[in-house]
Amino acid sequence: MSLSPYSSGMPSQPVLYQAEPHVAQTVKSIRDRISQICKQYRNQTVRVQTLDGQVYEGVLMHCEKGMLYISIAYPSSPQDQARGLYYNNVILPLVLYELLVITLLYT
Repeated sequence: MSLSPYSSGMPSQPVLYQAEPHVAQTVKSIRDRISQICKQYRNQTVRVQTLDGQVYEGVLMHCEKGMLYISIAYPSSPQDQARGLYYNNVILPLVLYELLVITLLYT
């Protein structure tokens, strides 16, 4: 029975995926850079585009532990959207490594 150096006496489990060291370092570097940007532009209006093409606009509220939080205007129903009624208290968490673009919007 082999033991993992990270376990407390439990048998090791087969590793299904392990990031290559240079990839892990790159992701950490990106996370740290975005965290610094988020601190600088907190409470500013931004547009965020994810790697899969989703686009969100809202106020950058917080960033920590690999997550970016933006406050977005969100319609409660299609009828509300058609009438232009939006709620501003929805906080959307986005994973930093899925972000492609963060744009500062001047309003």
